[in-house]
Amino acid sequence: MSSSLQRLLPLFERERACHQPVVLATVVRTAGSTYTKPGAHMLIAGNGEYAGLLSGGCLEGDLAEHGRAVLATGVPRLARYNTRGPDDLLFGLGSGCEGAMDILLQRLDSSNDWQPLKRLALAWRAQRAQTLVLVVQSTLPNVPAGAGVFAGDHQVFGFSTVAATDPRTIESLCRLAATLPHQGHSQFLPQALPGVDLLALKQLPPTRLLLLGAGPDALPVAELATFLGWSVTVIDHRSQYAQADRFPSAAAVLDGGPRALAALLLNEPADAPAPEPQPAHFAAAIVMSHHLATDRAYLQALASSDIPYVGLLGPATRRERLLADLGEDAVALRPRMRAPVGLDLGAVTPEAIALSIIAEIHAALAGRRGTEPLAHAHA
Repeated sequence: MSSSLQRLLPLFERERACHQPVVLATVVRTAGSTYTKPGAHMLIAGNGEYAGLLSGGCLEGDLAEHGRAVLATGVPRLARYNTRGPDDLLFGLGSGCEGAMDILLQRLDSSNDWQPLKRLALAWRAQRAQTLVLVVQSTLPNVPAGAGVFAGDHQVFGFSTVAATDPRTIESLCRLAATLPHQGHSQFLPQALPGVDLLALKQLPPTRLLLLGAGPDALPVAELATFLGWSVTVIDHRSQYAQADRFPSAAAVLDGGPRALAALLLNEPADAPAPEPQPAHFAAAIVMSHHLATDRAYLQALASSDIPYVGLLGPATRRERLLADLGEDAVALRPRMRAPVGLDLGAVTPEAIALSIIAEIHAALAGRRGTEPLAHAHA
């Protein structure tokens, strides 16, 4: 899963509304153990305020200093950090993380139409994937660091004199952008063109979660999911629970219960090819209305969907009763069902239960199947 862009957006929109330039810091290459990977972002304002984390806090202060220089000159800068061995002690970070990172800092303002962050933000809010190629270093004239091309419509940005740039270079960048898949991870491409290092930046849309049940115990589930940057849609058959003011961070709160779910799934985007990346499908659904007949109807609707993770609150005996009632629909549903939903964290409070549910979804989407502690996994 991609790093969340949502942490940057409030600062970006505030500074852009005031016509104040900002610096976008993007991880372009890593080696060894690092806090983040290529494609992760940090935003730095003129007053030194920043949003987003590229390390555990040990690099951000120095990056802010680099950011001031980039703001003042407008010249992009590649900051390199090596926390491996004696280099870490010489630099003065002392983190001992045994990793290295290259971070590109570029100034964004009205002269470059705030790209590429303006369009990345639009794609994030529209729950769409976005792919682009970003120039990291270049020896070619009129091809500066920070310039690039978006996949799909081949919109270019950061070229101060596009007319003076070799059209073959622009065409090559466009062809390269067109070949990049929308899925996968961002990747550093050294010498992707002669004299040009690129970052293939792939921003995935926010994870979409269906929360089927809006009772009091659904509130911490929604809060944790939105804190992670997920897009949450809440549905309930009880009007007093299906209230938007109870879930202020949710993308949508729908009344109508199973009928609303069936209508929503019917209008989900198809998988047909499209010139622009389409909104993501729901990645997971949690059934937790605490009402047997309603949960059965939710599960029946989910059985015919392609949602890969279906969580059901309640004990195993309740799960088996519901699956027996579903008949043939249970065949399609059982391999995707997690019931009782959640990791075994010893949770007893609504907040801890919510944590166990969100943790299991996160692990499932990341391809992790066990609950083994990291200390054991890396022993």
